[in-house]
Amino acid sequence: MQEPKLVLDPARIRAEFPAFRQPGLQDQAFFENAGGSYTCAPVLNRMKHFYWSTKVQPYGAYGTSREAGDAMDLAYRRIAQALNLPVDWVHFGPSTSANTYVLGRAFEGWLKPGDAIIVTNQDHEANSGAWRKLAAIGVDVREWKVDRTTGRLSLTALDPLIDAKVRMVAMPHCSNIVGEINPVEEVVRRARSVGAITVVDGVSYAPHGLPDVLALGCDIYLFSAYKTYGPHQGIMAVRPGLAMELPNQGHFFNEGKLRYRLNPAGPDHAQVAASAGIADYLETVAEIAGPGISGITPFHRAHSAMRQQEQALLAPLLDYLKGRNSIRLIGPDDPAIRAPTVSLATDQPGVVLAQKLAEHGIMAGGGHFYAYRLLEAVGIDPQHGVLRLSFTHYTHPDEVQRLITALDAVLQ
Repeated sequence: MQEPKLVLDPARIRAEFPAFRQPGLQDQAFFENAGGSYTCAPVLNRMKHFYWSTKVQPYGAYGTSREAGDAMDLAYRRIAQALNLPVDWVHFGPSTSANTYVLGRAFEGWLKPGDAIIVTNQDHEANSGAWRKLAAIGVDVREWKVDRTTGRLSLTALDPLIDAKVRMVAMPHCSNIVGEINPVEEVVRRARSVGAITVVDGVSYAPHGLPDVLALGCDIYLFSAYKTYGPHQGIMAVRPGLAMELPNQGHFFNEGKLRYRLNPAGPDHAQVAASAGIADYLETVAEIAGPGISGITPFHRAHSAMRQQEQALLAPLLDYLKGRNSIRLIGPDDPAIRAPTVSLATDQPGVVLAQKLAEHGIMAGGGHFYAYRLLEAVGIDPQHGVLRLSFTHYTHPDEVQRLITALDAVLQ
């Protein structure tokens, strides 16, 4: 089999992750990155510094408190840079599921009975259930359905759902099961044509390169820091005008403060500060990639390098799966149009296959992964589930070959 052509040196990339130096992980190949990636050293270093040196209430009058607040402010600026956004777009919360739930409550006061919204059955339930609950107040919830064979969301199926009553379209940038990268920019254009906003769940896309949110054009973009090499936080980008227009979800006296309006509980100070390390790491990726990778900023170059690396890593696995007629691959078999999140349906339950792979030192996942509606739509019993194999740019080519060998053993 031909060696993949890599643009990132695996040794240099993996040196940024302490997990690869832990004795208990030495003989393990990590293919459950869609559930959470390893944490990069810049994030861990910032977290340690905050807890050791500035673990006080931030934004106070004394020096240590001001330093803590400055560290948090830096994280807002750095994440905004990485997403190509003004800083007032950025919000932190305890998780993407929690952030979406709060948004759902905010939209409950923003929408009126008779307004329509569009959701998909391709989503993780966090970006579907919160919006579907708005039917209880008289909102017309329309479902953009996937193709039952491919799991794909087609624009042809979306167009009949859009009319002047639609106020919002919620969709995934990439499904955590199907893996195909959805045409966000085209959906944004269609939504804007009727005055609707777009809410994009980027949890399954962002680990493969933080997007240029301004270029996407959406009004809200959500992702999880712990899947983008950072701490267990949810990050969302919200167009500031919309954030101020939505009903306040925080304390009444904070109504005029953008950072507080959509976060009723308050974020974890140390984890917010540590999130600046995500941007630090992405700049390192751009540096490792070298001058051959195009892009206006280091973050654009990191995105391009990560995607190229992952496509090269993914191709051998997809080629192998094409020769296994007993396996149903959910989503496309072209690495150029999907993320390296590969879900397989076989006669064995997904969790059983994951357990068998664990005996070969392969860390993978089995189940429905909160995409219950999607599995039902493509004819798979969610309780039977799928085997999910998910990796990122730090996966080593040898690990992909090791996975293929293990699959040969457990699928016999």
